[in-house]
Amino acid sequence: MTTATQPLHRRLGMTDEEHESVLGLLGREPRPAELAMYSVMWSEHCSYKSSRAHLRRFPTEAPWVVVGPGENAGVVDLGDGWLAALRIESHNHPSFVEPYQGAATGVGGILRDVFTMGARPIALWDQIRFGPLDDARNRYLFNGVVSGIAGYGNAVGVPTVGGEIEFDPCYSGNPLVNVMCLGLLRREQLTLGTAGTPGTVAVLLGRATGRDGIGGASVLASASFDDESQEKRPSVQVGDPFEEKKLIEACLEMYESGLVAGVQDLGAAGLSCATSEPAGRAGVGLDVDLDAVHVRESGMTAPELLMSESQERMMAFVPSQNVDAVLAIAHRWEIDSAVVGTVRDGATLTVRHRGEIVAEVPAASLADDAPLYDRPMQRPDWIDDLQQTPARSIEDDPSDVLLRLLDDPAIGSTAWVHEQYDHMLFLNTVVGPGSDASLTRIRGTEKGLAVSTDGNGRLCHLDPRAGSARLVYEAALNVAVTGALPLAVVDNLNFGNPEKPEVMWQFRESVEGISEACDALGIPVIGGNVSFYNETEGVDIHPTPVVGLLGLADPMPGQPPRLDRAAEGMEIWEIGPAPTSNLAGSAAQRVIHEELRGRPTLPDPDAARQVIGLTSGLAHQVPVLHDVSDGGLATSVAEVCIASGIGATVDVDDPGYLFSEDPHRVIAMFHPGKVDLPAGMARRVGTMGGESLTLGGSPPIDLETLTSTHRDAIPRRMAG
Repeated sequence: MTTATQPLHRRLGMTDEEHESVLGLLGREPRPAELAMYSVMWSEHCSYKSSRAHLRRFPTEAPWVVVGPGENAGVVDLGDGWLAALRIESHNHPSFVEPYQGAATGVGGILRDVFTMGARPIALWDQIRFGPLDDARNRYLFNGVVSGIAGYGNAVGVPTVGGEIEFDPCYSGNPLVNVMCLGLLRREQLTLGTAGTPGTVAVLLGRATGRDGIGGASVLASASFDDESQEKRPSVQVGDPFEEKKLIEACLEMYESGLVAGVQDLGAAGLSCATSEPAGRAGVGLDVDLDAVHVRESGMTAPELLMSESQERMMAFVPSQNVDAVLAIAHRWEIDSAVVGTVRDGATLTVRHRGEIVAEVPAASLADDAPLYDRPMQRPDWIDDLQQTPARSIEDDPSDVLLRLLDDPAIGSTAWVHEQYDHMLFLNTVVGPGSDASLTRIRGTEKGLAVSTDGNGRLCHLDPRAGSARLVYEAALNVAVTGALPLAVVDNLNFGNPEKPEVMWQFRESVEGISEACDALGIPVIGGNVSFYNETEGVDIHPTPVVGLLGLADPMPGQPPRLDRAAEGMEIWEIGPAPTSNLAGSAAQRVIHEELRGRPTLPDPDAARQVIGLTSGLAHQVPVLHDVSDGGLATSVAEVCIASGIGATVDVDDPGYLFSEDPHRVIAMFHPGKVDLPAGMARRVGTMGGESLTLGGSPPIDLETLTSTHRDAIPRRMAG
């Protein structure tokens, strides 16, 4: 059967069983517009139909949680009337199809998720992963994604202050583009995605609706890439950051004036989501007139209008007496607006087009009655072989190994990327790109917000549970380096095809690992995103959960530790459990041996809590703190040398010790006698000084070589 002769529900990506469920809900054959709505709302991207059963494992409650999972963004209480909104999302598949617009609209969408809550977006982070840069296609994707993030974020006026970059062959056919946004608001500005009460009016704000992005995120994120899919990919949304900037300011003015009952972003699933979810949450009905929707293309059908994911659009639910004021604000900000619906008694979503009813469905059914799959799970046979094959030790000279690591684009300087981002907008960035975590001040207070985003597909490929738990502990330690304590987590779970039992096992194990670590640290998961079907021609990416962790420093250190504050004569101390020589899943294993095997060192919750607490306190006392992660101790010291322009001597000869990435470790640098460290928790490993870095008995590496190798890792590859 050709695509053209398939039943409509199959052409829309629905299974026969899902179609039967719609028949049962409605008691009749669905209209085309109704099928369109169910197809996008029941897609993997919107409904989490393969993951919801497992996501319930996450701890989501804490006294400081104001809004947890289920809304547009999670919200936590910072004290003194301040709230923070946090959200992370993926735009993986759109960014593979069209890297600039895919990444740009990912930024636009995550901004809307945050300012929908009443918050002003204050910072962005990007977590991006590609295949090796020696391939021209990967260079094209990398350049396009970075340009898209920079182009949108800079133009809309929200700084990108941190993130993470990785390169691995598993991402060659399926890059990952995850973006996180942090917003700040006063408690009285908090706005939820509700339709309000009967009589409330639905006002569509922002750009006109077009055919760009029809089935975009919702369909692209629910299918894998293969030769056939190249012919049927929906169009990627096209963003306009200047329109988004006006939309942000207009919506914030409406919130401050108390004019709206609720607001919903028109992201994935477009009008289908923005009408059904707010009505379903409020337990009310909604009449919608598609003829009132402002469009930029003629002849759009009802399904097209309902499925379009055109960007920079918001749905405001406005008490009838406030409609004129809302329309006036939109006019003043030169934003198109239209009254498109009215909230009614009952629970039915009724949609009209050209004078006829084209959809009449229970509003809540589009979200609440979405399929919930208990997909088969099976531990992969190959994982035992990998874990039982010990990671090889390193016999090469440590100086040579370090230079090869610094030349790796995943470890080398990120300046080629972050210099394209305006990370100093608002002048609130205290610690920016290139550091363990970002630190942003809340102006007018002593509070600082620290954020770290972390992922590691290699660790999670070898041990998805332990690898995922280690991500949480690493992110928590990174924010502790700035003087903050962990407050809340959001996650972006990037996995392969959930119809494969091995992938679902990886997913379940990863959720368990994140949950166990969050339980151990007493921090909630307040939101997240699942991205499945990250595969090309049947080959899945490594399981790649990404953790975004928000920490609160109250008060913020007067001079937070920085990598560029090391000085002659400072001692180098390593804090945390003594490392093993285990290189499983490490950067050294990937770069030197070009393989992936062994079992990564398991996390230690007790040690993690102890080191995080100690590090957070030390941030108020010492000039330099840096976590030990990618590339191990040797790389961490080298990064401080490069940032500070000063050499060092490391009194360690063992390559296993130098390049181990065992968890829960930081290095601290300070002048002798300035700080007392607890016995058993710290080891003196070297001294700062000179014009070269010496690792044990290895030949010294001069600072110029260190710096140029690190600086040029990405640029020389991007030069082709």
